[in-house]
Amino acid sequence: MKSLILFSLILIAFATFGQPTIIKTENGQVEGAFNKAGDVRVFKGVPFAAPPVGNLRWKAPQPVANWAGVRKCQAFGPSPMQAKPAPFMYWSSEFLIPESPISEDCLYLNVWTGAKSATEKRPVIVFIPGGGFRSGGGACPIYDGEAMAKKGVVFVNINYRLGVFGFLAHPELSQESGHTASGNYALMDMIAALKWVQKNIAALGGDPQNVTVAGQSAGAFAVNFLTASPLAKGLFQRAIAESGGSFVASPIRPKLTLQGAEEQGVTFAKSLNVGSLVELRAKSADDILKANGGLSAPIVDGYVVPESIFDIYAKGHQNDVPLIVGWNEDDRVSGPPAKAEVFREQVKKRFGDKTDDYLKVYPAQTEDEAAQSQKASSRDEAFGIQDYTWAKMQMKAGKSPVYVYNFNRKLPAATPESQFGAFHSGEIVYAYNNLHTLHRPWEPVDQTIADAMSSYWVNFAKTGNPNGKNLPNWPAYKPAAENVLILDKTIQSQPLPTKPQLAFWEQYYGVGK
Repeated sequence: MKSLILFSLILIAFATFGQPTIIKTENGQVEGAFNKAGDVRVFKGVPFAAPPVGNLRWKAPQPVANWAGVRKCQAFGPSPMQAKPAPFMYWSSEFLIPESPISEDCLYLNVWTGAKSATEKRPVIVFIPGGGFRSGGGACPIYDGEAMAKKGVVFVNINYRLGVFGFLAHPELSQESGHTASGNYALMDMIAALKWVQKNIAALGGDPQNVTVAGQSAGAFAVNFLTASPLAKGLFQRAIAESGGSFVASPIRPKLTLQGAEEQGVTFAKSLNVGSLVELRAKSADDILKANGGLSAPIVDGYVVPESIFDIYAKGHQNDVPLIVGWNEDDRVSGPPAKAEVFREQVKKRFGDKTDDYLKVYPAQTEDEAAQSQKASSRDEAFGIQDYTWAKMQMKAGKSPVYVYNFNRKLPAATPESQFGAFHSGEIVYAYNNLHTLHRPWEPVDQTIADAMSSYWVNFAKTGNPNGKNLPNWPAYKPAAENVLILDKTIQSQPLPTKPQLAFWEQYYGVGK
């Protein structure tokens, strides 16, 4: 037995020999660490931009200052400023950042690589965390990149400024910017991280010319903005969006102009009893966070986002890259179910002469029907119509393929009360093969789905096509067939099951032309 253990240690030592934990970046040397198995190098808390504090608050990310010596990068950097995280609904602690540290000094990224040398040129996935642009960060356990690194990609996840720190617009900020624009600092953080990857990822065995930008929820909305932004052109070659897109302005996702955002910014400054940008920047981060003001979404600013994403795609001006988009069966933002009669009255009040059309696809004759229709309608309006429109617009105005999925696996739960189905963000641990990070009574089929889904993601990152050996065929989306991949106990391609419902929202919002 002792000889077997010794032999195993020798194998690990042999495998890791020649793979430095100290690498040189553009700004200086960083030291990472090996995972327990010794086959993945991990670099945490690597700065990709200067701390956006003091006079750099609400400015485009600035270059990192070079450092001498070796910088330890073996622990996550501070998470972005946000309210103290607490589990709620289906989001247990594994979906949340650690309680501390949380700081304005947050522009750090994390890298996992299984490459044995800098010459391997492995495909790169840069993951943008979700959280409604108000919470989250790369330190969430479910975003761990070790499993994906073992599958052959260099996996990167990033922080970006959140809430009012990432999206405040104000006339003085627009004036000083040099672009007569403000807000969208979070998007500029993401672009800065992608530029860091271009300059440094080769040292970690990654290929800067084969980068996939991926994100979930707010991260997916961000991916949509990046595919539309001229500032991100050439920084990635593929895109993955899980439950998010920004094509349709709705009560859930209102469209905000620069002028409107600036007006909100002025109101926010007044709420803090300050009359100038100097005074606003002098306020403590905690005071800013407490005031917040609800500013937490990208805007059409004329610079980072020149015009609406719908118009950018309609004109064929998007960054035309292969795309995976999809949503979950139980993605929704609705509250407690309404009684059938109340639900029908709400529908009539909102939809007027389109009420009958709505109730044809979302029936509410019984209490159960009303409850199910309320959930389905919320999912389809908040997420389904966004990604469905994205796929169709890409096919109309782009040359790159689109692959559409529906994640329908209801995550196992310990009790009926904790069963929330295929809930929003539930697919993450499958997509990145991280079931071990989430405490659930997993069944063998869950690991089968995770192995398949993460393989689709890795294959897509490698070639732009998710298909591969021993995987059910996933055909590219075509408007005539409208096939999607259903990820459930059985993985199969089939016609889009919610086509009638999405057709209603297309007509309602006028995006189906």
